[in-house]
Parts: sequence; C-alpha cells; structure tokens
Amino acid sequence: MRKPDPCVLVIFGASGDLTARKLIPALYEMRAAGTLPSNLKVLGVSRREKSDDGWRDELAASAKQHAKGWDAAKWKDFASCIHYFAGDAAQGAMYPALADRLREFDESAGTKGNRLFYLSVAPELYEAIVDRISEAELVTEGKRWCSISPGDRSWQRIIIEKPFGHDEASAASLNRALGRVFEEEAIYRIDHYLGKEVVQAMLVLRFANTMFEPVWNHRYIDHVQITAAETVGVGNRTAFYDQTGAIRDMIQSHLLQIFAFVAMEPPTTMTADDIRAEKIKAVRAIRPTLPDAVAAHGVLGQYAAASTEGAYAELAGVAKGSTTETFAAIRLHVDNWRWAGTPFYIRSGKCLARKCTEVVVQFKPPAADLFRGVPHASGGVEGNRLVIEIAPAQRTRLRFESKVPGTPLTIAGVEMQADFDKQFGVQALEAYGPLLVDAMRGDQSLYKHRLEVEGGWVAVMPFLDAMSAPIRKSIASNYAQGSWGPAAADAMMARDGRVWHNE
Repeated sequence: MRKPDPCVLVIFGASGDLTARKLIPALYEMRAAGTLPSNLKVLGVSRREKSDDGWRDELAASAKQHAKGWDAAKWKDFASCIHYFAGDAAQGAMYPALADRLREFDESAGTKGNRLFYLSVAPELYEAIVDRISEAELVTEGKRWCSISPGDRSWQRIIIEKPFGHDEASAASLNRALGRVFEEEAIYRIDHYLGKEVVQAMLVLRFANTMFEPVWNHRYIDHVQITAAETVGVGNRTAFYDQTGAIRDMIQSHLLQIFAFVAMEPPTTMTADDIRAEKIKAVRAIRPTLPDAVAAHGVLGQYAAASTEGAYAELAGVAKGSTTETFAAIRLHVDNWRWAGTPFYIRSGKCLARKCTEVVVQFKPPAADLFRGVPHASGGVEGNRLVIEIAPAQRTRLRFESKVPGTPLTIAGVEMQADFDKQFGVQALEAYGPLLVDAMRGDQSLYKHRLEVEGGWVAVMPFLDAMSAPIRKSIASNYAQGSWGPAAADAMMARDGRVWHNE
C-alpha cells in the first residue's frame, strides 16, 4: 500500500480520554510498524495549558499501559513528533496562532500544507469547530498549490467521531455543515469497529471463498444474529449514556456497520468507492418498521440492581423516570433479492452474561431429513452455523453435523475453528491505528458515507422516537445483571421459532 503523505494530525479535544487511551497508543503502534510517514506531526489542541514535554510525559504513561509492544526507545523516537497547543477550538480567537503553528511545521518538517483534523470533542461542538476552521481559511480543498513544495497539491481532511448526530434530522444537519467546508471525499466518519481485523476479514471470507458466497442468501440462510454484549454497566458515564442509550451508542453506529458487511453485494473492485456503494445499498434496503410493528420487532430494557452496581434507574446522573435503554434487541428485514424473508436480529446491552461481539449466520437445515429416527446428541439434524467472533477473541467457527466415531449411526454437531491470533501469530493492533493511516492515505474504504449514516438513522428511528413508547413503558429494571437481557427478547425469538446464540 502507498505510504501516507506527510501531514499534521490536529487533534481537537486532545486532553480527553480518547486521545490518551486510544489515538496516541494506536499511532505509536503504527510508527513502530513503519506505516506512518517519517515527517508526521501530531498537534494536540485543548483548553488546558501544557508544554510539549509535559503532554508527552502524560501520554507516555498511558501509551505504556495501552499500546502493544512498548519499547522506550521507540516511544522516544515517536514522541518527538508530538506537540501541544492551548486554545478553545470553538472560539475563533485562537485560530490565527494555530495557523502560524501549522505553517511552522510545513517549513520545519515538510508537511506540505497537508492537514488531518480530528474532532475528539463533545458532539455539540462539531459544527462550531468546523465553522471556525472554515473562517480561518485552513481548508483549501486542494485548490491552491502548496507554497512549500511547488508541484504538490495540499489536502485537508477531517475525522468525525461518533455519535454522528442524535437522530436522523441532526445527522443530516451535520452532514450539511461539513459539506459547506469539506468535500465528501475529505470527510472521514470514523467507526473504530471497522478497524478490527475480523470485520475486515469478513470481506475475504465472503468473496475469496467459493464455499460461502453461493449460499450467502435467503435460500440457504435462516437468519443472522449480530450481538455486542458487555459485562460492565454504565459506571460514571451516566450523563452521556442517559442521553444516548444502547441503540445510539452501539446499534446505529457499530452494529449497522457490521450488518452492512454481512448484507452487502460483492463490490466491483476492492476500492473505497465500490465498497461504500454496496454498503449504502444494503443499509438503504432495510425495510422501514411501521408503527404497529415496533412492539413485535423490538425489545428494550434497563438492568436491575445487583451487588456490583445499582439499578440503572437509580444511578446518580440518570433522570428520574428515564426510559433510556441499556439493552436493545431489534429485528430488521432487508428488501432485496438476496435477503428477502431473512431476518437480521441485532442486540446490544450492558451488564450481560458474557463480553462478546459476534456475527452468527444460521443456515437452514437440509431440505429433506434423511436421518429421522437416528440418534442425535441435540435431538435432530440442525442447520450449519457460522460464528464470526470479533471481540474479545478473533476467530471464526463453523458448526456442522458428523457421525460419532465408533458407534452405530449416531450424529452429533462438531465445530471447526480458525483462531486468527494463533494461526498467524500476530497480535491485533489497536483498531484506530489502521484507520488513521487510511485517512492519511486518502482511503475511505473503512469509513462511512453520509448516505450510509443517514440510512442507518432511518432504520433505527422507530425504536427511538414516539413510536417506541409501547416498548418503553415497562423498561425499568426489567433484566437482571449477568443475564442475557429481558425475557421479552427471548420471547421475540421464540415467536419466530428461533433462539439467541448465547454460548
């Protein structure tokens, strides 16, 4: 792959937790792997007064804890590119000095006017900062020649963290605000789940193996489950979480991205434009959930009290009578030729039985059961099942039927497993790292298009707006911590003759 261009990565909100725990460790790992440009500059922008050396010392402690393959000498080499700038990014007063600092990097490090802005700030500040960047004329959209190196065009790009909007209308408004300053090809809507190896490996699994793609459709697949379960509660994030909930925090962003990779058609080429075009089609093909169907297609819940953490409704910072969900399970249908009639069950929750993020592709049983009456360990021949584990393990498991050796004809399910960490002997890097490198290279393959974001909001709004009132009435403390969520979620599957994969 082409090495990234020299550039300045400007992180707004740099004193926040995301920078210390994720972004800087990820960049350190990429530098150690040799994938960053040698003349990269990282400029953290935040209101707190700090020196370059002071900030580097803070980041070193965090990187040592969170980065893989820590090496003091490699950190020292990387830290030399880290700098700090104190200022309020939402106010225009700081931008002339910021522009001067960026020009200094162009002259001293040869960054050629290339800027990658990263908004690691509260979502309500996104539009204000974009407007200030525009007013300061920090975006040229490649229309001028860089004065440092004639013949090279400079570029400016922006990375936006989730949540991208609070609902369909706010997401569209934010897209319009970004579009007034940046071209679409310069806007990078990041979802760190797409930096995870197994998510990207799904493209290879589907399109590089003839055993899967011919049966990847409604004729052979009974249903698909996508789960993101956490064993921890909300903790001290109640102020954020009570305004967000499981659907906004996980389903609309992370899990619909995974859905798109599972449901998309084969792209014409493995380029950003073609991959994103197919993902957009998949998301926009989701059938709208009608008002009278919300109760049958969705289950919401809040965890009850336990010895480790109080009930969500009782936590400090949670509004009295809050109906914000800490668990959500929704059923979606895709109206196209590939998936007609095949349901997708998507769930996410806090304080559940096991930490896991996985995709379960449940195939239909054989059309004719030739083994009726044959002893079977689980009672009868079942459909094959493909489980793609994304976290915490990175592996793929395929279940199929087999004769039990050394017995009269007896059948039992067996499982083949591909563990990526063991198979390739490579530790997975922090997911943000490859995504940041892609943005520096101008590769949007693993970033969301505006139409994909807006289509995702359309799909989940019936479970968030006034139509969700029937499934929010009895939400408080309706599932025990350490369980797999409300009993109603199991009942929703049972009505369809299916069960959740809770293994």
